[in-house]
Amino acid sequence: MRFQSENHSLNEYISPFFVITALLITWLVMVSIQLIYILFVFSRTAFENGNVPAEGRVAASADQQGVTIIVCARNELENLTELLPLLNDQHYPAFDILVMDDRSTDGTTAFLEQASKELSQVRFIRIDKEYEHITPKKYALTIALKQAIHPIVLLTDADCRPASADWLAGMVAPLVSADKKIVLGFSPYFQRPGLLNLLIRAETLFTAVQYFSLALAGRPYMGVGRNLAYRTQLFFENRGFYTHKNVVGGDDDLFVNEVATGRNTAICLNPDTFTWSNPKETWADWRRQKERHLNVGNYYKPGHKAQLGLLIGSYVLSWVLGLVVGGTLLGYALGHHPLSENERLLLRIATGAFAGRILAFWGIVGRISYRLGHTVHWALMPVMDLTLAVYYGIAGAKTLVTRRKKRIYWR
Repeated sequence: MRFQSENHSLNEYISPFFVITALLITWLVMVSIQLIYILFVFSRTAFENGNVPAEGRVAASADQQGVTIIVCARNELENLTELLPLLNDQHYPAFDILVMDDRSTDGTTAFLEQASKELSQVRFIRIDKEYEHITPKKYALTIALKQAIHPIVLLTDADCRPASADWLAGMVAPLVSADKKIVLGFSPYFQRPGLLNLLIRAETLFTAVQYFSLALAGRPYMGVGRNLAYRTQLFFENRGFYTHKNVVGGDDDLFVNEVATGRNTAICLNPDTFTWSNPKETWADWRRQKERHLNVGNYYKPGHKAQLGLLIGSYVLSWVLGLVVGGTLLGYALGHHPLSENERLLLRIATGAFAGRILAFWGIVGRISYRLGHTVHWALMPVMDLTLAVYYGIAGAKTLVTRRKKRIYWR
């Protein structure tokens, strides 16, 4: 009986010791990973000034090559009415605008026939069929690339609006360098009231922080088709969308994921080169949009999935483990389990590191937000930080749940 009593007491001592120590070490590791990303990767975007002119404007260079602006549209009459005049008035010596009319039924074709007569740079191609061997948008883009007049293409969507008449010149400016073949741009959403809009803007900003920063670190992995430029030669040398032609979505990020390298990819942070969009207004519409994006992410290269998994996993766990540690310590206090000196030291280090991580995120991502059109106000950075942790945690949990597959449409 004495042996059993002593063994029971020993278990009571050892179990709490290992639990809190393991939690604190794991939390400290997750926070440390976050600090590495924020201080050594994200800071590249925060302090990058290679392509942001002091005067805030860009000008076309005489040695730049011609550009074909491509817009794929399905039943986008209202948006095209606003967009095409803005594209036609771009300040650039040699460009044309190619609109791919994908089976529209809202009068888009008649409008484009008239617009091609009134707007000097506009032409269009009508697509009347859908093909089983390739998704509709990738088919439209492939035809557009084949019909492009110029050696550089600049992609945007019908619901986007260029920030200025210098958008085109600024986006293709890095391609003056012969070794650059891809330019990643930024496409923020307009601010609206409500939590959904804040989440959309926060997620868009943080996605840009990731793909800009990793590109600057020599690890480009994606771009957004709302604002993306590349050389047509690169497209055809890599067989276009062949490896993912049946995947809905990915005409932008999967293509970039496949062909981008640290040497051939540039970014554009100049505010004159942004393309602004209206955000989704209902949770259901936004959820469907994110389902497409999450589905595409499954096809990234293994190395890119690993680096993003480490980033997002440590992001979520740094917050979750902070809450778990707090709850565990509260339980120990109520149960009168005192911490050892080493545990108290480890707790102070982990708590200090987490506080430093919050401040670093606030400062560095806040600076990037300031540079990227004030996407999220700097004072809301801590709110954005926690909101994204919840969002990524829920999104990650959903990917672990088997769901009935539904057909996903690009429009």
